Amino acid sequence: MSRAVPRSRKAIALVAGAAALAAPLTLAAPAAAAVRAVGPAGATGTYTVTPLRFTVEAGGRSCSIDADLYRPAGVDAARPAPAVLATNGFGGSKSDGSTDAIGRAFAARGYVGLVYSGLGFGKSGCLISLDDPEIDGRAAARLVDFLAGTRAADDGTRADFVTRDGAGDPRVGMIGGSYGGAVQLAAASVDPRVDALVPLITWNDLAYSLAPNAADRNTPGVFKWQWANGFYLMGEGQPLLVPSLDPSRINSLGCLHFVTDACDTVRLLNSGRFPKTETDRMLAYARSVSPVSYVDRVTAPTLIVQGQADTLFNLNEARATYDRLRERGVDTRMIWQSWGHSGGQRPGELDLAQGNLETSYVGQRILGWFDRHLRKNPAADTGPAFAWYREGQSGYGTADRVPALSQRLYLSGDGKLVDNRAKVAEGSRRYSNWLFPTSHSESSLAGMIGLPDPRPYDTAGTHLGWTSAPLAAPVDLVGAPRATLKVLSPAAERVQGSGDAADKLVLFAKLYDIAPDGTKTLVNRLVAPVRVPDVTRPFTVELPAVVHRYETGHRLELVIAGSDTAYSGNRGIKPVTVVSAPDSTGTLELPLVQGRVG
Repeated sequence: MSRAVPRSRKAIALVAGAAALAAPLTLAAPAAAAVRAVGPAGATGTYTVTPLRFTVEAGGRSCSIDADLYRPAGVDAARPAPAVLATNGFGGSKSDGSTDAIGRAFAARGYVGLVYSGLGFGKSGCLISLDDPEIDGRAAARLVDFLAGTRAADDGTRADFVTRDGAGDPRVGMIGGSYGGAVQLAAASVDPRVDALVPLITWNDLAYSLAPNAADRNTPGVFKWQWANGFYLMGEGQPLLVPSLDPSRINSLGCLHFVTDACDTVRLLNSGRFPKTETDRMLAYARSVSPVSYVDRVTAPTLIVQGQADTLFNLNEARATYDRLRERGVDTRMIWQSWGHSGGQRPGELDLAQGNLETSYVGQRILGWFDRHLRKNPAADTGPAFAWYREGQSGYGTADRVPALSQRLYLSGDGKLVDNRAKVAEGSRRYSNWLFPTSHSESSLAGMIGLPDPRPYDTAGTHLGWTSAPLAAPVDLVGAPRATLKVLSPAAERVQGSGDAADKLVLFAKLYDIAPDGTKTLVNRLVAPVRVPDVTRPFTVELPAVVHRYETGHRLELVIAGSDTAYSGNRGIKPVTVVSAPDSTGTLELPLVQGRVG
């Protein structure tokens, strides 16, 4: 799902590869089919593919799981191999090109593969439960039982050819993207037998993903209505996508194919009302199905891969999971690649359909990760702690930690960003929102149907900007900038204590790159939505992390705007004034790996 680029329309279902992958493998009959894999040197192997079904208990229902078993030639009880388990992204199935590619790619490299349609998708039964660890995680654990040889498929097939670390403990890793990424963490949180994870472009906290508040995650955020409703309609539209659904996939007329709590969450977000009791319940549910609530139970070594071009699950989500795992001593690495849900595919980047695991940087890292943790090769290189795709430059940058905030700029009353508080000019400026959106960052809906997306814009009088002087040398930004702001809004102050968080002031912070000719670029169309907790106090905004080079002669601009077309906005008109003085609060902090501003 991206903008007008056809190959990325299915980015919501990306699983460890680019969109528009090759057509899925077609099986003529239930019997195993021999397949010859063609790939790079060292990755050509013969394997069989056998369709299987499993009946599992999940969420109080009996669910049928549709799967394919990929078995390399020569792998048997006497010569076992480690296994790779994977499932689809949202709206996909075991047979979509990106999911099927995982089974083919790893079987060709000697791994046993088990690829399945997630609950509620493809021909698998039960409701869509948003990768709930107690439902989707437990269902994945039953497939680990099969790989352990302790459980048979419905037709009696058993796997006695997977490497084991002990009785009932198979050597198994998981890989997948988006919806197929979070399920790995969910599975590992309930089943310690999972040995290695590679979650790509997935979430840490769905409450932040669908209604982000970049200033205070305990205050309800700003509804990301395009992305959220797109997924909701895709889920509820399953009868159009998969005729003759399993009866276990029907909930009720009011909520057809999701668990009830998921439908209630979407309805509350669309209502535009956030009374405390209902909002607390919504936040608790969204977090209960998110790694933020259970990552402390994950011990499997984890290679996190997140997309720099991703307005659905931004880089901050990966950073939150990465930091928590490392704090607990879990072997964890993180890569920021080019592509995510919003596009960003670059030549040479990971694309399983093209068989480029050995030749892409991310692919090499994945192979090294599984080689170390599944094949137990102590010489396998698992790479640095952190790597990022160097947009506009060659290759990846690497470091032993994520860059820290290293330079502070100040918001001057004359609209300048200055590098010394003494340079701040006294002054005040004002903007106001309108009753309809007057700023634009992106249209995820345009991407869903392949339409072009207009360039980002801000309408005069509905935003404020602070701009640096032209740069004397290039500046490389890697990480999440942070702004501290203080605003005046009597209209918001009068109603912010109403008990309905929807009455609080909403604004959007973002960073532009302004070229010498005046052309403005909103990097990867990322914005930081804010529902201000209290307009009488300063607040700090964590902007989405970016990787971007500001070239010589370019300028940085921090903008705060009153609306955005991709999000819900303010309830009513709420004018905002920002007062600047040398002793005032306004600052912008930047994580720079090269150069300085000013």
